[in-house]
Amino acid sequence: MSPPAATLPNVVDNSPIYLAKKNAVTLDKTSYDVCEDYEGNYRFAPIEEAQVSRAMIKRYFEMMYERTVSDVVIVGAGSAGLSCAYHLATSRPDLKVTILEANVAPGGGAWLGGQLMTPMVVRKPADRFLRELGVPYEDEGAFVVVKHAALFTSTIISRVLALPNVVMMNATAVEDLIIRTDFQGRQRVSGVVTNWTLVALNHDTQSCMDPNTITAPVVISATGHDGPMGAFSAKRLVSAGLLKELGNMRGLDMNRAEPAIVNGTREVIPGLVMTGMELSEHDGSNRMGPTFGAMMASGIKAAKEAIRVLDSAQMVEGKIVG
Repeated sequence: MSPPAATLPNVVDNSPIYLAKKNAVTLDKTSYDVCEDYEGNYRFAPIEEAQVSRAMIKRYFEMMYERTVSDVVIVGAGSAGLSCAYHLATSRPDLKVTILEANVAPGGGAWLGGQLMTPMVVRKPADRFLRELGVPYEDEGAFVVVKHAALFTSTIISRVLALPNVVMMNATAVEDLIIRTDFQGRQRVSGVVTNWTLVALNHDTQSCMDPNTITAPVVISATGHDGPMGAFSAKRLVSAGLLKELGNMRGLDMNRAEPAIVNGTREVIPGLVMTGMELSEHDGSNRMGPTFGAMMASGIKAAKEAIRVLDSAQMVEGKIVG
């Protein structure tokens, strides 16, 4: 069966085949010859290959075009970045929140607990955030346990992506920060320099492959502790001369590490808020190991800090001028 004219691509084509389809009787969407039969007679609505490509390309690049100027960019979609995005976007639905994640799959290290075991430990009072999301857990007194870390991670991803003011670009690496001089003569982060992650990983194997940019008055960096792409913004601040040296993450101490991360979440330089384990590299705080309460709470605090920065700034066309 030929697809109805209403579903055909909007192209100029005077071929006999195209004109025949164009003049075909338009069918109501509910009248397609489909059948949900799992006994050998399952039939899908008709489609053309070009329709699939155009459906993706149109939406993705319209989104990319629109988010070239964002209100807040969050770098990293791990537990801290996602918690930040949820709180920020629900608290301020007027803000355009853009998440950039270098990996294909968002979630960072929050798909598992420790040493490839599945339960997730969350110390109180961060359990309140689990209740807000509707994630069930077992109460162990001073802490709670989610039966599988993926239950938290998949839940918050679905909640975040369902928000109308949030978009996420997967497999998109931040290669640099946009750093400008503000009205006070200070160096200020004003956006990010982006590229496809596969391109960023192959700069040494190909000729020059220039990046793209997204401007935003606030960038929230949640890239995690040092690793292949971890602690990116902290390390870039050093190489840009805005930070003398990295504090470097100290040894594991859960009782010191978690409050240090949450209480230390802040705007580290104008326009750049740092959250999660990236702070351990910036500040030299302790490693916390397989507990996730600080990631959630730090993300929430980063969202509050971003709102504070935006509300206290004087902006013209998305740029801070005073």
